[in-house]
Amino acid sequence: MTPWYPKLASGVHLRHDRIRGTDLLLLPERVVVLEGNAGDVLRLCDGRRDVPAIVAELSRRYPGAPVSTEVPEFLGRIRDEGWLR
Repeated sequence: MTPWYPKLASGVHLRHDRIRGTDLLLLPERVVVLEGNAGDVLRLCDGRRDVPAIVAELSRRYPGAPVSTEVPEFLGRIRDEGWLR
């Protein structure tokens, strides 16, 4: 399988909303409120790291969290939405 180096799609921006205290994905004509650590995951999607590198970094940051299964699944769903390339 070809390595995937996820990056936010064109026109998609990640922002932190200080008032709500959460991260947002700003899309053309839509705003998605992210839950939990989704913003932390997406900040690592810079087009330079592949999925295993993202998982490794998150495993380091969040020891004991099930990132090896949850993060690839989450990234796949976000890609299916067209928000990652």
